[in-house]
Amino acid sequence: MRYRAIFLASLALLGGCSAVPQARAPQKSTVTRSTQTFTPRPEARQCLASLGATRAAFTPLPDQNYGAGCSRVNTVQLASLQGDQARLALANLGPVACPLAETLAGWARFGVDRAARQILGSPLVRIETMGGYACRNVAGTSRRSAHATANAVDVTAFILADGRRISVLNGWSGASAAERRFLTTIHASACKRFGTVLGPAYNAAHRDHLHLELSGSAFCR
Repeated sequence: MRYRAIFLASLALLGGCSAVPQARAPQKSTVTRSTQTFTPRPEARQCLASLGATRAAFTPLPDQNYGAGCSRVNTVQLASLQGDQARLALANLGPVACPLAETLAGWARFGVDRAARQILGSPLVRIETMGGYACRNVAGTSRRSAHATANAVDVTAFILADGRRISVLNGWSGASAAERRFLTTIHASACKRFGTVLGPAYNAAHRDHLHLELSGSAFCR
């Protein structure tokens, strides 16, 4: 009896090893970031595809509604953009709406990088910002800023391959004639792409940055 029990146990083990696992049902296409997994909304996929075509490096983010007029819908975290010859790093840029990111990618490459090479003789390697999304009002008003929906970014300076740092604060009215021409050129280029562009010529609050915003209006100062 003891040998029979051992024999039967052995058969059970062999049977377990020969079992074929069940096939899993096909999964929907998802985007994973850290421990979060989500499926982008259908209307967001086209923008993500277009942004990917610019060769930008980015991570899609889950939608967030914070209330009080502040939300992040169809946003991405940009890691870098693509210039004509090299990657363009980004500093201090948080979540931005995908359409804004796509517009920023085009401006960075065709407006800023090319202007840097043509006017200053050195390609762009880095764009410094004061961020994208921020739950706040337009300064001095009770109206929510475009930053509150991640539809605006504030750009402060540009780093060139030769080490020069061209800042809006120091270069708009000072520095060399070439740097002033570079800043006014990329400002004009931004006005052709973004709905609202505000710089030092607008008011003192914008003396140190270019406010680039996607909007239905066309306001360039």
